[in-house]
Amino acid sequence: MIQAAKILEQRSHLVPGKLRITEHFFQVPRDYSNPSSGTIQLFARSALKAEKPADYTSTTQTDPKKTQLPWLVYLQGGPGFECRSPQNTSWTQTILDKGYQVLMLDQRGTGLSTAISQSSLQLRGDEKVQADYMKSFRADSIVKDCEAVRKALTADYPEDKKKWSIMGQSFGGFCCTTYLSFYPDGVKEAFLFGGLPPMRDHPDEVYERLYPRVKARNEAYYSKYPEDVERVKRIVKLLSRFGDTTVRVQGGEGHLSANRFLQLGIQFGKHGGIDSVHELVLRADTDLTQFGHLTRPTVLALEAAQSYDSNVIYAILHEPIYCQNRASDWSAERVLQKFPEFSLSRLDSRDPVYFTGEMIYPFMFNCYPELCKLKAVAELLAKETDWPKLYDMEQLKKNEVPTYAAVYVDDMYVDFDLSMETARTIKGCKPFVTNMMYHDGISSKRDEVLKQIFALRDDVMD
Repeated sequence: MIQAAKILEQRSHLVPGKLRITEHFFQVPRDYSNPSSGTIQLFARSALKAEKPADYTSTTQTDPKKTQLPWLVYLQGGPGFECRSPQNTSWTQTILDKGYQVLMLDQRGTGLSTAISQSSLQLRGDEKVQADYMKSFRADSIVKDCEAVRKALTADYPEDKKKWSIMGQSFGGFCCTTYLSFYPDGVKEAFLFGGLPPMRDHPDEVYERLYPRVKARNEAYYSKYPEDVERVKRIVKLLSRFGDTTVRVQGGEGHLSANRFLQLGIQFGKHGGIDSVHELVLRADTDLTQFGHLTRPTVLALEAAQSYDSNVIYAILHEPIYCQNRASDWSAERVLQKFPEFSLSRLDSRDPVYFTGEMIYPFMFNCYPELCKLKAVAELLAKETDWPKLYDMEQLKKNEVPTYAAVYVDDMYVDFDLSMETARTIKGCKPFVTNMMYHDGISSKRDEVLKQIFALRDDVMD
């Protein structure tokens, strides 16, 4: 039984766009199975329309019909990324127009929710203590936070209005599926965008399916920018000239290795991602042509394109988000050996050098400054087997919560076939399937994807 979160603070402000933004701080247990282990703070921002109709009075804003609108909580992709404020999110107004009030929750460990960083984690104790602490920051704990927050925000609501709607992008959709597994009584409806998770207890098969998708995006990249085949090789050769430490980055012990540079391929799965990588490649190669080295502004631009130092949960827990009672054991690194086309040995051949995708590798803990300090913690978590269940298959098979999911045929991050397998597992799940969008459809193709998802909810087929 999840107890309501303790509300620590709520402050509201009017912002441009006729929105009332409220900043919420909550207190919840760090470990719900062991409340004596301490508490953490959660942070969220909510948005309501701030309107002044012709019959506006000082009591209008306190009218229960206005303040007790149904809640929709948004769960961000990741893991390990905070939410943007509602006024800076492209789809907020569309959701408000549907009659909801929106809650943008910084998942535990992100943003202002007791954020995890190398320095904050170090305060917990030695590496073993830090690793044990990190085990409380997966989807199973995130959905318990959601339940605690829901109960706090709806404490004064009529009984028939206490449920809320949940909306998840990517990893946020994984969290929604965990929510439907264990706490469906708190959910009115669920909207998932590129977030139907693979129903596996280990990531090996996930990567076996995703590497070919990354390969296909590399082929699309070099087909569009064939001149970049030689440019990328020139850059990689420079970065490898004196081992992995040729080019230093900010933060002391970090460096821009060839493998780190090739991680820019993570952008290939987004709208405009191929063009973004080309711009960085063109900039770096132009430096080499004009000056013979990478200039500091170019290195800073390359660093800015990679967020592993500022969002360390993404690197440390990326593989464990798939694990149920099994260790990840550096899955992406092991599976990579089955795909020699990603090898740097192609550097001296006529073949292009391939970028990697949304994968985490051990080398990252030797070249990203913040991750270097967390190498021992990452090693412990890669060997950890004590990961609780994330999904209840039997519950999902008898699911009664209306569920709508955008599924992208050409998704580079979440395998289409495994997503559709999950769609068939969740009873009543209605998928909108398209090959006209990539993984970030909710931000890049907002109007179209929301139109289709709400059509699934509101319309019928004859």
